[in-house]
Amino acid sequence: MLDRTGLILDIFAQRARTHEGKLQVELAQLRHISTRLIRGWTHLERQKGGIGLRGPGETQLETDRRLLRDRIKAILRRLEKVAKQREQGRRARSRAEIPTISLVGYTNAGKSTLFNRITEAGVYAADQLFATLDPTLRKIELADVGSAILADTVGFIRHLPHDLVAAFKATLQETQEADILLHVVDASDERFRENIQAVHDVLEEIDAHEVPTLVVMNKIDNLDGQRPRIERDDEGIPRTVWVSAMEGQGIELLFDALTERLASQMVQYQLRIPPQYQGRFRSTFFQMNCIQREEYDPEGNLLIDIRMQQVDWSRLEKREGAVLSGFIVT
Repeated sequence: MLDRTGLILDIFAQRARTHEGKLQVELAQLRHISTRLIRGWTHLERQKGGIGLRGPGETQLETDRRLLRDRIKAILRRLEKVAKQREQGRRARSRAEIPTISLVGYTNAGKSTLFNRITEAGVYAADQLFATLDPTLRKIELADVGSAILADTVGFIRHLPHDLVAAFKATLQETQEADILLHVVDASDERFRENIQAVHDVLEEIDAHEVPTLVVMNKIDNLDGQRPRIERDDEGIPRTVWVSAMEGQGIELLFDALTERLASQMVQYQLRIPPQYQGRFRSTFFQMNCIQREEYDPEGNLLIDIRMQQVDWSRLEKREGAVLSGFIVT
């Protein structure tokens, strides 16, 4: 009989389409099986069969454990290659200053339908759980921002099993490294508030809860009296957009809100970097392709003008601590 995690994994296995997706599901299944395997063999482990002899239960358990370990290691090696390829792609986008927008949301909220509406990519979309397992990336154009990468990701659920979080690390990293999240919500779902909280819980678990977020209340075509609109906070910043991805309502407003949010998330600083830090920080800024101008003052300090996404600056500050803040001139 399948438990909750086993049932979720079984659905995932049916939905996986790419080689990577199938590997990720198999990894999660094997990790789940390994915990159940140990419990399942416990009654046989006690069958020692006499002094100096091992019982059949213990022998079989050891064999199964070894086979599972070997297969898990093989899958991890292959997924590690995928993760490196994704990291290279992210670095290339970072160097080119191309922001990444990641779609997140409770499963069946309409993320893939919205993705298709925005990009006309023809990504598989269906009214079913976990229709998307494999991350799909497409380039889009935004006024005053330029090119951006839109990423569709796996749907979240309440209490997402830890095995799945671990197995889908490469996929979920697109969310962690995004410049902004589009949190798609099924506005017609009676439990939409609980679903929003469930997504927040998963984002916190994968350390993506601090990424700037724009909420997209989707499926307004299923509601009476709801029209496409942008809701702003007290500072006039777009926080929520009401749309219907299926009917194409409010998509232009979504583009407007995205443009506003991304354009306002650029930061520009002039830094004065002492000689002992110049090699490390200049190399970092060069890799991020954010250097606007640089020169040296009479004391040998590097004066450098940089421009980058706010989220990238925040990550850099978090990594480098107070040292970086001490360099700021303007």
